[in-house]
Amino acid sequence: MNVKFPYGFDSTGATAQDNLSDHIRDMVEQILLTSPGERVNLPTFGSGTATLVFKPNSDALAAAQQQAVQAALQMWLSDLIKVQSVEVEAEDATLQVTVAYTIIQSQQQQTQQFIFGAPSS
Repeated sequence: MNVKFPYGFDSTGATAQDNLSDHIRDMVEQILLTSPGERVNLPTFGSGTATLVFKPNSDALAAAQQQAVQAALQMWLSDLIKVQSVEVEAEDATLQVTVAYTIIQSQQQQTQQFIFGAPSS
């Protein structure tokens, strides 16, 4: 069952479901938004990317976060995806994370982009 994120109900009152590619995108987003230690029963889950909005932005921070995201995706989703690349760019007050991966079951290639922080004006 591919439960829709965030959790909700469909028009029949049942748990809302997603197709596989949308479900995997949601799981990637959960890894980015969750900080290690945040989940009691899974203390190593997550990459801590969302907490970076409170840190000074720099290229060194982006490089370190790139490694953290890559490791978290491989650890938690290696049975579903093969990570092709993770790019993290620090620009002004934003951190842009681009993840390219292949869904193992369908061999479908996906590229997802996530932006954290305030947009530049």
